Order: sequence, then C-alpha cells, then structure tokens
Amino acid sequence: MWAKGLLAAEAAVELLIGHRLLLYRDDFGEVAVEFGREPFSGQVMVAVDFEAVAGALAAGALAAGALAAGALPCAGSEGRALRLAASIAAGVPADLGNAVSGLDASSTGLVACAVLHAVGHRDLMARRGAW
Repeated sequence: MWAKGLLAAEAAVELLIGHRLLLYRDDFGEVAVEFGREPFSGQVMVAVDFEAVAGALAAGALAAGALAAGALPCAGSEGRALRLAASIAAGVPADLGNAVSGLDASSTGLVACAVLHAVGHRDLMARRGAW
C-alpha cells in the first residue's frame, strides 16, 4: 500500500488518486512524480514531490499570458485540491478559506475524506456515504 502508516501522506495520495485525471497528465508527471524501485523486492515505486506541486501551481498562477517553465495549469477546483494535498502531505502553507471556497462537490468530498484520514478518523470516513 502507498505511504502506509504515514497518515498525512496516505491522505494526500488518496486525494490525488481521487482526482484521477491528474495522474494521467504528462505535465503533472514531469513536475511532481519520480519513479524508482524498492531496494529489496525490485517493485516499482512512485513518489510525489508535493513541494514541487505547490511551486508549479504558483508558477501557473503567476504566469501572465504564456505559462512559465514548470507551471502546472489546473481548473480552479483541481488546483485548490492539489494545494490542500500539498499542505496535508508536506506542510506547504495554504490559504484554507480560499482553497475550500471554490471546491466543487466531488472535490469537497475528497478533501473532507483526506482531512479525516490525515487526523486518523478513518472510521468516520466509512460512515460518510457517497460523495
């Protein structure tokens, strides 16, 4: 299992998985994903650099007209969820009021689950119903 035992990392990864489209974007992979192998089994492993995600989001937001090198353009709700994932996983500062105010219904549910997971309340997630 990914990030097993590290609740904040698990929560952030689950948030990314919930936003399935991000995982298929080449620009996201170039900015934030590193591949490697587990030293003993040789199993393929993937690491997400959440600080790089936050930097790429900021570069995309600051670029006027043309995108800056390494920028990661996102739909509003997608970018907000990524900023929150970076904050949960790596402690990257995020404006919580701004980040949650523009989430769509699906992203709101994913973020709520990530927060519950990060603080160890996975039991509450099971009772949440379908979001």
